[in-house]
Amino acid sequence: MKYILGYSCAIMIFSVLIFAENTDSMNAKKVFETYCWGCHHQSAEAFGPSFASIAAKRSAEEIEAMIADPEAMFLVLGYKRNAMPAFTLKDSELKAISEYILSFKGK
Repeated sequence: MKYILGYSCAIMIFSVLIFAENTDSMNAKKVFETYCWGCHHQSAEAFGPSFASIAAKRSAEEIEAMIADPEAMFLVLGYKRNAMPAFTLKDSELKAISEYILSFKGK
Protein backbone atom coordinates (compact mmCIF):
# COMPACT_ATOMS: atom_id res chain seq x y z
CA MET A 1 0.00 0.00 0.00
CA LYS A 2 2.85 2.33 0.89
CA TYR A 3 4.47 1.79 -2.53
CA ILE A 4 1.21 2.33 -4.40
CA LEU A 5 0.70 5.64 -2.60
CA GLY A 6 4.29 6.66 -3.39
CA TYR A 7 3.91 5.79 -7.07
CA SER A 8 0.56 7.60 -7.23
CA CYS A 9 2.12 10.76 -5.78
CA ALA A 10 5.03 10.56 -8.21
CA ILE A 11 2.66 10.19 -11.16
CA MET A 12 0.55 13.15 -10.00
CA ILE A 13 3.62 15.37 -9.57
CA PHE A 14 4.94 14.34 -12.99
CA SER A 15 1.52 15.09 -14.55
CA VAL A 16 1.42 18.55 -12.96
CA LEU A 17 4.92 19.32 -14.27
CA ILE A 18 3.99 18.18 -17.79
CA PHE A 19 0.78 20.25 -17.69
CA ALA A 20 2.68 23.33 -16.46
CA GLU A 21 5.23 22.98 -19.28
CA ASN A 22 2.49 22.60 -21.91
CA THR A 23 0.59 25.55 -20.42
CA ASP A 24 3.71 27.75 -20.73
CA SER A 25 4.09 26.69 -24.37
CA MET A 26 0.45 27.45 -25.06
CA ASN A 27 0.75 30.82 -23.31
CA ALA A 28 3.81 31.71 -25.39
CA LYS A 29 2.01 30.78 -28.59
CA LYS A 30 -1.06 32.80 -27.52
CA VAL A 31 1.12 35.84 -26.69
CA PHE A 32 2.87 35.46 -30.07
CA GLU A 33 -0.41 35.22 -31.97
CA THR A 34 -1.90 38.16 -30.06
CA TYR A 35 0.98 40.64 -30.17
CA CYS A 36 3.73 39.56 -32.57
CA TRP A 37 2.28 37.78 -35.58
CA GLY A 38 1.37 40.97 -37.46
CA CYS A 39 5.03 41.92 -37.90
CA HIS A 40 7.14 38.88 -36.97
CA HIS A 41 7.13 35.29 -38.19
CA GLN A 42 8.99 32.39 -36.70
CA SER A 43 11.55 31.76 -39.42
CA ALA A 44 10.79 34.17 -42.30
CA GLU A 45 11.44 37.90 -42.48
CA ALA A 46 8.24 39.95 -42.45
CA PHE A 47 7.82 43.61 -41.49
CA GLY A 48 10.05 42.88 -38.51
CA PRO A 49 12.90 40.40 -38.17
CA SER A 50 12.11 36.70 -37.82
CA PHE A 51 12.30 35.03 -34.44
CA ALA A 52 15.18 32.92 -35.76
CA SER A 53 17.07 36.11 -36.59
CA ILE A 54 16.28 37.70 -33.22
CA ALA A 55 17.22 34.53 -31.31
CA ALA A 56 20.59 34.40 -33.07
CA LYS A 57 21.53 37.87 -31.77
CA ARG A 58 19.68 38.56 -28.51
CA SER A 59 19.45 37.38 -24.91
CA ALA A 60 16.17 36.92 -23.06
CA GLU A 61 16.78 40.18 -21.20
CA GLU A 62 17.32 42.13 -24.44
CA ILE A 63 14.20 40.64 -26.01
CA GLU A 64 12.09 41.45 -22.97
CA ALA A 65 13.45 45.01 -22.77
CA MET A 66 12.73 45.61 -26.47
CA ILE A 67 9.16 44.36 -26.10
CA ALA A 68 8.52 46.41 -22.97
CA ASP A 69 10.16 49.67 -24.13
CA PRO A 70 11.26 49.61 -27.77
CA GLU A 71 11.71 53.38 -27.94
CA ALA A 72 14.39 53.24 -25.24
CA MET A 73 16.05 50.10 -26.62
CA PHE A 74 16.23 50.34 -30.41
CA LEU A 75 19.45 52.39 -30.51
CA VAL A 76 21.03 50.35 -27.72
CA LEU A 77 20.40 47.19 -29.77
CA GLY A 78 21.84 48.73 -32.94
CA TYR A 79 18.68 49.50 -34.91
CA LYS A 80 18.54 52.73 -36.96
CA ARG A 81 14.83 53.28 -36.39
CA ASN A 82 11.98 51.87 -34.37
CA ALA A 83 8.63 50.80 -35.77
CA MET A 84 7.70 48.51 -32.91
CA PRO A 85 4.99 49.62 -30.49
CA ALA A 86 5.44 49.11 -26.76
CA PHE A 87 3.43 46.32 -25.21
CA THR A 88 2.29 46.14 -21.60
CA LEU A 89 2.66 42.48 -20.75
CA LYS A 90 2.79 40.60 -17.47
CA ASP A 91 6.23 39.36 -16.43
CA SER A 92 5.08 35.80 -17.11
CA GLU A 93 4.02 36.77 -20.65
CA LEU A 94 7.35 38.52 -21.31
CA LYS A 95 9.24 35.49 -20.09
CA ALA A 96 7.05 33.12 -22.13
CA ILE A 97 7.48 35.07 -25.38
CA SER A 98 11.25 35.55 -24.91
CA GLU A 99 11.65 31.80 -24.30
CA TYR A 100 9.48 31.10 -27.36
CA ILE A 101 11.59 33.44 -29.51
CA LEU A 102 14.82 31.89 -28.22
CA SER A 103 13.51 28.42 -29.08
CA PHE A 104 14.11 29.38 -32.74
CA LYS A 105 17.85 29.87 -32.22
CA GLY A 106 19.72 27.95 -34.90
CA LYS A 107 16.60 27.19 -36.96
